[in-house]
Amino acid sequence: MKTLEYNVINADSVPTTTYKAAGIVAKQVELHFKKHHQSAKQDNATKRATIPKAAIIETIIDITFWASLRREEGRSPKISIAYVNPENVENPLNFGEKLKFTTHVLTKLAPAVERSGIHLGVWLYDNELYIWGTTQFIPGLCFVLEVIEPGVLVIKHRRVDGFGKFVNVAVLKGDQIKVINEESGKVKDCPSLVNSMLGTAPAAIWHNSLNLLVQLSVSMRDHGRGGILLVVPSEHDRWRESIIHPISYAVEPAFSQLAHIYGTLEKESGLRNSNLSSAINYLAGLTAVDGATVINSEYELLAFGAKIGRSPEGTPVEEILVTEPIIGIAGKVVHPVQNGGTRHLSAAQFIHDQHDAIALVASQDGRFTIFSWAPHEGKVQAHRVDALLL
Repeated sequence: MKTLEYNVINADSVPTTTYKAAGIVAKQVELHFKKHHQSAKQDNATKRATIPKAAIIETIIDITFWASLRREEGRSPKISIAYVNPENVENPLNFGEKLKFTTHVLTKLAPAVERSGIHLGVWLYDNELYIWGTTQFIPGLCFVLEVIEPGVLVIKHRRVDGFGKFVNVAVLKGDQIKVINEESGKVKDCPSLVNSMLGTAPAAIWHNSLNLLVQLSVSMRDHGRGGILLVVPSEHDRWRESIIHPISYAVEPAFSQLAHIYGTLEKESGLRNSNLSSAINYLAGLTAVDGATVINSEYELLAFGAKIGRSPEGTPVEEILVTEPIIGIAGKVVHPVQNGGTRHLSAAQFIHDQHDAIALVASQDGRFTIFSWAPHEGKVQAHRVDALLL
């Protein structure tokens, strides 16, 4: 396999790369960062990273892609790369000598930095990219490239205010390119949860309970067993009409651990606490049990392993609107059976009956779909968001 070790570039030139997708996506990514830097500047945000040039983006993607296909001691690398000047990060771990940014070096360093939250710091010195060290702290809007698995890369950046999951910009899988369409969040009936995942929701919205739903979604997807999480209103219990009784694992009284921890942290120090992460993973783990896990809008656990049925007054769901926040992919109306298996059909039926609820569905293959009612369309909407959760 041919790999790229030659690394001399000019930030304003077009580098010689061998991974075609890198050249296709680089300019779009540069424009994304320019747009968000300009917006952050208008909001007087501070501590922003440098805008990466397209040539630098292309080179980083190209070299990292080939490194992702290599193996070291029988294991494929998992790496997170941040393009940032070490002078702009807090408490950097600086190497005694900078290392050339090559596939060989990346492969050798990967075992040391594969844990979540650690980034290899990369910067341009004399027209060459070098790895200067590692960091756990990066400024807002810092270009990050993460290797998820061999041949699968995610371009993302830290939110300007520093809170919450990183914002995904594009997903590259071999020759498949998915560039996130931020405009999709402006469409009527788009749930606030999707806007939060897109990174277009205001900071005030991100800090509220939507953050918990994003983290629950990530945790559900990570356990890899598939599952359904139903979020129902706390004001009434009409959701029970769409559940087959008796419920296998009803929870009485409602389990309020997550609600309690969130309420405490919200008043004190925000959503940064290991207890919160443990509570989220605990609840998300229940979704691996066959059936649906049910929580209310106050994050109290009501049941798990629940079987979804049609309410007595309900009608069968005949069609749904499927969307994906990717540039070039338009929404389409399909029959529910065309959108997935039993989990997806059950979730669609539940939302068809319970318009004020939402359903989060994780598939074993990594797909993730948010089902909600679209009042302007008068039908269930299925938002495929797995590209936002990687």
